[in-house]
Amino acid sequence: MPEPVLAVDHVFKYFGDYPALHDVSFSLNGGECLALIGRNGAGKTTMLKILAGLSGAAQGEVRLFGDSPRQASARRRIGLLGHGIGVYDELTAIENLTIFAQLYGVSAAVARHWLERTQLAHVANAPVREFSRGMRQRLAVARAFLHDPALLILDEPFTALDDRAIALLQGLLAEAKAAGRTIIMSTHQLREAMELATHVALIERGKLVHFGVRSAEMLADPTYVYRTFGAA
Repeated sequence: MPEPVLAVDHVFKYFGDYPALHDVSFSLNGGECLALIGRNGAGKTTMLKILAGLSGAAQGEVRLFGDSPRQASARRRIGLLGHGIGVYDELTAIENLTIFAQLYGVSAAVARHWLERTQLAHVANAPVREFSRGMRQRLAVARAFLHDPALLILDEPFTALDDRAIALLQGLLAEAKAAGRTIIMSTHQLREAMELATHVALIERGKLVHFGVRSAEMLADPTYVYRTFGAA
């Protein structure tokens, strides 16, 4: 069996004495998409930060492509969309993407391609401070896809997007999944997540109370996971 793209092994994380994550384990392979769901404060963002190498586990181990998330070899293969958008307001859209293109060693033409894919080419030379929240989110999506990452880590990717932009992002994620990329996304927009997911994980108070293949019941009724596996 090949090594999984992402492996989480008995991970704990504490904030003071509070267990933000308690003995979390799961794994994902290439072409799989995990919808990571749970109520606010459940531990979803904490988990994603550990996966992205932005925070460390107190106990347990995370491996991306067989390496620690904090190794440069692993981080180069991650496309990250964090809870904060993290774009530079004083730069234009194309300047934002060109900076990251240079960091990843991809051409300026690739930056322009992703502005087109996210329907921002018409504002390529406009400063980001003039953008709406949804336009900023699309720019952050373009940055996450820019270097053709093998693993996409997305925290609330559908935030502030209108129906057209949600459909656009779903299409981009479906393409990535079909190309064998691995996706893990935390979201409260269950219907959109279930349409893409191959697997579903439910976190409650830092504990992984369910992890498994997305079922037909989950697709038909996105609240099924909470009702079936969540606390009463």
